[in-house]
Amino acid sequence: MKTVPELVGDEDSEVQEIKLFVPPDRYRAFQRCLWIQVHESGRTQLEVMKEVVDDFLIKHQC
Repeated sequence: MKTVPELVGDEDSEVQEIKLFVPPDRYRAFQRCLWIQVHESGRTQLEVMKEVVDDFLIKHQC
């Protein structure tokens, strides 16, 4: 997986980091799922992460 500086290019310089604390099994599951989504869809990690946040906000009507 890439680090934050590698994820953020010039066009994405307006992103903020979110830090979540989860059990180790959830962390591994998220990393695995993120890797699968990136490789199957051809999107970037950042695009998938943005989608996760958008889905969360929509689900909770925020």
